[in-house]
Amino acid sequence: MTLVAGVDTSTQSTKVLVCDADTGAVVREGRAGHPDGTEVAPEHWWTALQEATAGGLLDGVAAVGVGGQQHGMVLLDEAGEVVRDALLWNDTRSAGAAGDLIAELPGGAAGWADAVGLVPVASFTVTKLRWVARHEPEVAARAASVVLPHDWITHKLNTSPELTTDRGDASGTGYWSPATGEYRPDLVRLAFGRDLRLPRVAGPAEVVGETAGGALLAAGTGDNMAAALGLGLRPGDLVVSLGTSGTVFGVSAAPVADPSGTVAGFADASGRHLPLVATLNAARVLTAAAALLGVPLSTLDELALAAEPGAGGLTLLPYLDGERTPNLPNARGLLNGLTRANAGPANLARAAYEGMLCGLADGLDAVRALGVPVERVLLIGGAAASAAVRAIAPGLLGVPVSVPEPGEYVALGAARQAAWALRGSSEAPSWPVSAVDVTADPAEKTRKVYSDVRDRAQALLQ
Repeated sequence: MTLVAGVDTSTQSTKVLVCDADTGAVVREGRAGHPDGTEVAPEHWWTALQEATAGGLLDGVAAVGVGGQQHGMVLLDEAGEVVRDALLWNDTRSAGAAGDLIAELPGGAAGWADAVGLVPVASFTVTKLRWVARHEPEVAARAASVVLPHDWITHKLNTSPELTTDRGDASGTGYWSPATGEYRPDLVRLAFGRDLRLPRVAGPAEVVGETAGGALLAAGTGDNMAAALGLGLRPGDLVVSLGTSGTVFGVSAAPVADPSGTVAGFADASGRHLPLVATLNAARVLTAAAALLGVPLSTLDELALAAEPGAGGLTLLPYLDGERTPNLPNARGLLNGLTRANAGPANLARAAYEGMLCGLADGLDAVRALGVPVERVLLIGGAAASAAVRAIAPGLLGVPVSVPEPGEYVALGAARQAAWALRGSSEAPSWPVSAVDVTADPAEKTRKVYSDVRDRAQALLQ
């Protein structure tokens, strides 16, 4: 059996899967946690990787791929040393910088969408570069290169000194164009005030080096691109991921550009494109609601299922930590429509689930409006296991929903990329993924209620 490994260096932890290169079957796995926060010393990721792979986890592995949290800014000096803690995707301090950059580029938001397929928000690397340049000039003066979290881990693993990335992760920086396949150094200069060295963008199946143990290194990619690869995403499939953040993404043959900024026109890890909508508030909305009610998540599920669709008119706008889509980094949550008749734990629980899913339903509509086909939704992430989520999602999303078997799809996709690089073939190896259809179309009355729920949520944004 030929073994490959996939690494997921996410916001919260490092997960590693060792898989059969032919079938994708998981042979062994490891995990280690990361510190909490929106800025983290990258060395913590390296320590977590050592912990997750301790005890010979990578013994016999022929190739390794790394999937990583997108957008995080890792600045390196001339010697390749980190000059400050990495600013992560969920750090919103650069919201003002995003607005400034939009105003400074000719054409504004549309100019950015045409240039790099996205409109700056606080999440993207380009805005973090501007924040550091303006607020930490002494740090900026030391910086020679900028890389992403997966780039940094790949570089640490690599015996070659070359810095590399891939088109998927590069497409989330705000200074690489999915349409042309080229960097926009002028946008780096606009943000940072001068040039920085940028990692070479490797091809989807390229070998970029090898580890000290002799394993080949794949290019790696961003977490959403790795998940798409792990799921074997095909045209017509749209992923709704309910983790710390919420994401909606699907496969497109052509690049997309949305001047509203709702949809980010990312590239994927296979040579195609991955239009994506991201929200800051997903599964943690449910944990917050459970804490508010003083119940475990299992009880929150039961309460939500006990309430009628629409939560008796109670609407939760769940921007508990600000929001990325819509771009409201300083927003806070809002509970609206509270009356004596609907003031109860079940309706509050139901409103939490419906509020979380409304934003993702808006994201689905935005992706579809750009011409991306939507035939079914694949529901993944920790909250996909919730019975209430499975019951509510089909009606609110308005399309058939399937739930793949639980798995670490980012790490699995990184492992699949490693197997692809190992084979050097024109197509990624075919690894089967089983999924369960969780619903039939809801009754017309229920669809009308969910339409009203979405209208109520939209009205609160006016």
